[in-house]
Amino acid sequence: MLDLDPPLRPVRRPGGYLPLEDLGLIGDGAAAALVGLDGSIPWMCVPRFDSDPLFCGLLDHARGGHFTVQPEGLVQARQRYEPDTAVLTTDLASTTGAVRVTDALVVRSGAELADDAPAQRAELVRSAEVLDGDVRLRATLQPRGGAQVRPLFSGLELHVPGRSDLRLHLRSNRPLNGLDSTHELHRGDRLDLVLSWGRIHRHHRLDAERMLRDTADAWRRWMAHFDYDGPEEPLVRRAAITLKLCDDWVNGALVAAPTSSLPAPIGGIRNWDYRYTWIRDAAFTVFAMRRVGFGGEADAFLGWVLDAFEQSRMPRIMYTLEGGPVPDEVEDAELEGYRRSAPVRWGNGAADQRQHDVYGEVLDCADQWLRAGGTLEPALRAGLTRLADTAAKAWRQPDQGIWEVRSEGRVFTYSAGMCQVALDRAAAIGDRNGLSAQVASWRAAADKLRQLILDQAWDERARTLREHLDGTGGLDASLLALPLRQVVPVDHPRMTATANAIAERLSAGGGLLYRYLHDQSADGLPGDEGAFVLCSFWLVDNLAGQGRIEEAEQLYASLCARASALGLFSEQIDPTTGAFMGNFPQAFSHIGVIASGVILSRVKAGLR
Repeated sequence: MLDLDPPLRPVRRPGGYLPLEDLGLIGDGAAAALVGLDGSIPWMCVPRFDSDPLFCGLLDHARGGHFTVQPEGLVQARQRYEPDTAVLTTDLASTTGAVRVTDALVVRSGAELADDAPAQRAELVRSAEVLDGDVRLRATLQPRGGAQVRPLFSGLELHVPGRSDLRLHLRSNRPLNGLDSTHELHRGDRLDLVLSWGRIHRHHRLDAERMLRDTADAWRRWMAHFDYDGPEEPLVRRAAITLKLCDDWVNGALVAAPTSSLPAPIGGIRNWDYRYTWIRDAAFTVFAMRRVGFGGEADAFLGWVLDAFEQSRMPRIMYTLEGGPVPDEVEDAELEGYRRSAPVRWGNGAADQRQHDVYGEVLDCADQWLRAGGTLEPALRAGLTRLADTAAKAWRQPDQGIWEVRSEGRVFTYSAGMCQVALDRAAAIGDRNGLSAQVASWRAAADKLRQLILDQAWDERARTLREHLDGTGGLDASLLALPLRQVVPVDHPRMTATANAIAERLSAGGGLLYRYLHDQSADGLPGDEGAFVLCSFWLVDNLAGQGRIEEAEQLYASLCARASALGLFSEQIDPTTGAFMGNFPQAFSHIGVIASGVILSRVKAGLR
C-alpha cells in the first residue's frame, strides 16, 4: 500500500535479489533506473530505455552489475518519493548511524516536462547525507562486464567493453580512488556522486543539491496540471508520474515497462522484454492521461501512433520508441535471470505476430486525435480507409490475440471486437470528412459485427461470452474490455453475465483475476502464471457501469491497497503471497489505477 511516511523495515534479499516491491523507479524521459531499498541501483538502461543495460544485477546479482551506496552494518531502510516528483529518497539505518540517499535522473534547469523536447541532462545524481551518528559509507559502481578506469576531469572516466556509445564519467565531492570506495562520514556530512554519459557537463561545477532541486521543481510544475477529484487521489497522482516515467518525452511513445525478463512466475520461462511500445498500451494511456489533465501527453501518444502507422504502412502491434521494427528476440545465456528464472531475453518475438486488435487501436487513436482538434493529411486518411477495409475482413481470420499466445492462432472474440471498433471509428472519421458512401458501409458492418459477437460468442449453457467467436474456448478476462471500447453496452444482459462469470471463474481470490485458465486456454507455453492486475481494474469499470457502485468501490480500494509502499505495481501478483511478478513497473497496471478512479468518480457524479 502506498505509504507517504513509511516506517523503517528490514531489508530482504532472498537468493541475493530484492523483492520487486522494494524497488523504486526514476527516469528522465529518455532512460530509466530502479533504486533498491538497500541503496543499490540494480537496473539502469542508458542512454535509452531500450539500450543495453549498464547495470542489470536485477537479472543476475553476481554478474549483472550495480551501483550501490550503502552504510556498513545496514539494518533497516525505507523509501519515499519527494511529493509530486520522481526524486526518490532512501533512508538507510546502520548499527552506527543513519544516512539518506537521494536519487534522480536529473533534468535541465527550467525544463518543462510537458514540452515535446529533450529534458534530460544524461546524468544520474546520488546524494547521501548522514542524518545521525557516524557511518562508513561504501560506494560501489560495477557496470555489467566491468570497466576500465582512469582519472579525468576531477573524476573518473569509465570505458565499458562493448559500449562504445557511452562516454561515462563519475564525479564526486570527495576523492575517489576507484569504483569501490569507503568514506568515513559524520552527522551532516554529504557524499555526492554524479554519473554522466554525455559530454557537456563534465567540466561544470558539481552541484548535486541544485540539480536535484531543479529536477524536483520541474516535476512539480508538470504536476500542477494534474486534475482529478476521486478515490485514492494520492495513488492516482503517483500513477500519473509513473506513466510519465515510462514515456519518451520527445517521441511521445510509451514503454510497456522499463524492464526485461522479470518472470511470471518465479522459476518460469514467461520472461519477456517490455521496453517497447505496444499500440494498445498507447491507446489506453491516451484515455487515462487526458482524463487527469495531461492532454499534451495524450496528443503526443496519438501523434506517435499515427506517425508509426504511416511509416510502416500497415500497423505493427509494437514498435521501438522511434517507430521502427522491434529487434528479434534473443536469449542471453550469461545471465541467470531474476531469482534464477532463465532465460533472459532481449527483443520480443511477438512483434511479428498477427493481432487484429491493432486495427481498432489505430483507428480509435485517429478518432480521438480528430475529437481533440487534430487534422489528418489526405495520405493518412487514405491509409486509415484501407485499414478499415482490412478490419472488415480480418475478424474472420485466426490471430494470436491480445495475450500474444505462442500457439496456433484462433478467432478470438476480443480481436473481432476490436475490428468492430475499427469499423465504428472509421465511420465516425468518415462523417467528419464527408465520405458518406463508405460511412454507411462501415457503420452497417460495425453494427452487424457487434450483434454477431453477442450471438455467436455466447455460450448459453455457461451463461457467458467465450474467448473464441464461435462460442468455444475458455473464459477470457479481455472480454471485460469490450464495453470500455464501446463494442457492447456495459449493462447488456450478456455482458453483465460475462462479467459475473469472469469474476467467479477466473478469480484468484481477494479481487484478483487470472487472464484465462491454462488448462482451458492453451497458450503454447508451459506453466501457469499470476493474477493480471489490469484485468481486475477492468472488472471495477464493469461493476461501476452496471450501477454496482459499492462493489466497484470496494474492489478498487482492495486493488489500490496492493500497491507497493512507493505506489507502484507490477504486471502480475502472486495470489498466494501478494508478491509482485512480471515486468515492473507495468504501465498497464497504472493505467488501470487512473482509468478506474476516473470512471468511479464520474459515475458517482452522474456522468458517463
